Amino acid sequence: MTAMTTTTEAPAVTPVAAPRKLSYVKAFNEGLAQAMREDENVFVAGEDVAGYGGVFRMFDNLLDEFGPRRMIDTPISEAALVGLGVGAAARGLRPVVDLMFMDFIGVCLDQIVNQAAKMKYMFGGALSVPLTITTASGAGLGAAAQHSQSLEAWLAHVPGLKVVMPSDAYTAKGLTVSAIRDDNPVVIMLNKVLLGSTSEVPEEIYGIPLGQAHTARHGSDVTVIALGRMVGEALAAADELAAEGVEIEVIDPRSVQPLDTETMFASVRRTNRVLVVHEAVTFGGLGAEIAAQIQDAVFDYLDAPVLRIGAPFSPVPFSPVLEKAYVPDRARIAQGCRRLLERS
Repeated sequence: MTAMTTTTEAPAVTPVAAPRKLSYVKAFNEGLAQAMREDENVFVAGEDVAGYGGVFRMFDNLLDEFGPRRMIDTPISEAALVGLGVGAAARGLRPVVDLMFMDFIGVCLDQIVNQAAKMKYMFGGALSVPLTITTASGAGLGAAAQHSQSLEAWLAHVPGLKVVMPSDAYTAKGLTVSAIRDDNPVVIMLNKVLLGSTSEVPEEIYGIPLGQAHTARHGSDVTVIALGRMVGEALAAADELAAEGVEIEVIDPRSVQPLDTETMFASVRRTNRVLVVHEAVTFGGLGAEIAAQIQDAVFDYLDAPVLRIGAPFSPVPFSPVLEKAYVPDRARIAQGCRRLLERS
């Protein structure tokens, strides 16, 4: 008699979807679109934001969905543009005003510093100014001295303003949503070199709290506090140093006003050494403010003086070779960390 055999089929394996990745610029665009769907009081105004989609394509396809009433092309007058935003915000709308390049804030500082930042205070809190200003900052594209600056220190010095610096696509979307929801004027500094970089970005709408830093990498030997684009450079330097047995902790402030110093202080207590790096000129930059606050609060934990790395005191060069030498990079960060360890 022949024995019967039973075969059992293996259970079907459900394929795991690959993590969703978006570019920095598309993540910003998605966050803005979702915020506009969430609140009909949100509208966008700026030079070439509607018909053209913005010089860096930050506003692509928004005109098709939201129409010319909420996507508004304006004349080339930054002072008038920000003034429009201040007035609309004071009347209850939530304007998003785009200044094509950060350098152009020089022609509308009165509206930003003396109107947007001061109005709530001067009216005793009777009105709010939920204005979001978006702008492209930073060097690295050969755009020369008048289109390549990082001027966060100017703005962070002004009471009443909030300033955020997204370091990747995830933070670009989350900080954009939070900025638009905030009842105060917020400047979003989008880094030009990062626009095409990608990272994992959830599809749903989400916000990242303003004034809350993120520990991008944990380590025990040196704390590197990096602003904006420098976060990626610091992470690359950390990979290089890990091969040498040195573990770097990388702190991404995400917003520089308000500034989450407590996360920085906690890191310094663990590592006892700190380096601050930003793309802006070193002199008078936020690195000096961060270094001073660390010295005031956690001086006894330091095994070496706080080290700052930034750009030299010069306009941004047009020459690609000089521009590359001008902007801090992973090699300078790694060397700075080695110097701190030698001085301990």
